[in-house]
Amino acid sequence: MGILNVTPDSFSDGGIHFDPQIAIESGHQMIAEGADVLDIGGESTRPGSDPVSIEEELRRVLPVIQALAPHGYRISVDTMKAEVAKQALSAGASIVNDVTALRDPEMAKVCAASRCTVCLMHMQGEPKTMQVRPQYADVVGEVGAWLRERAHYAESEGIERIWLDPGVGFGKTTEHNLQLLRHLDKLVELGYPVMIGVSRKAFIGRVLRSHDDPLPSSERLEGTLAAQVLAQAKGAKIIRAHDVRAAKRAIEIASAILG
Repeated sequence: MGILNVTPDSFSDGGIHFDPQIAIESGHQMIAEGADVLDIGGESTRPGSDPVSIEEELRRVLPVIQALAPHGYRISVDTMKAEVAKQALSAGASIVNDVTALRDPEMAKVCAASRCTVCLMHMQGEPKTMQVRPQYADVVGEVGAWLRERAHYAESEGIERIWLDPGVGFGKTTEHNLQLLRHLDKLVELGYPVMIGVSRKAFIGRVLRSHDDPLPSSERLEGTLAAQVLAQAKGAKIIRAHDVRAAKRAIEIASAILG
């Protein structure tokens, strides 16, 4: 899954895809490099980010989806708003990637009516405050129980195709993230395809340098690939990546070794 953030404040790319035409060209490039899905988002969910209006989010994502969908690409919309999901699905998206796991009371209805795939992600708190002293007694057990409950809720609302995402970096310390990756097989055992998003995230920079002075996002590729491959070995089925060509090659070698 190639990450295509149509935002001015993405932590990873500094807003280079905020221009719709550049985003469209990047989408084509990601497909050429081996992406199976394009995940298009118009609202940053990096730590400390502010929300945007429905109108602004639609203004950002719809032109990109409308330009890329006719090429037959599989498109995911990264949104927590039911109205954005509804219009994105009408424009050609077939997956809703919701970092709040259907917190919007209308989201389940929209997704069930469209029969789309839904990715449910765990996040402690909200993007603005999620990294302010996150705490768990048992991060693997708590995240797993929460995701199981949300999946059952989604099914009760008529959603049939469900992916789960433990939300690495969303309301978790570096140690929480490492624990989730170390025991990812426990989440795989829930019986739903697991998506993992570790691409260029801060915990990688902290592990590779220090907590107070992490490597910048531009220097986290090797650490990202290591985390992605180990997640794949633990059973992750969808790898969400900024660096599509590198991720695709790593996935193929890991697949060949793992059989």
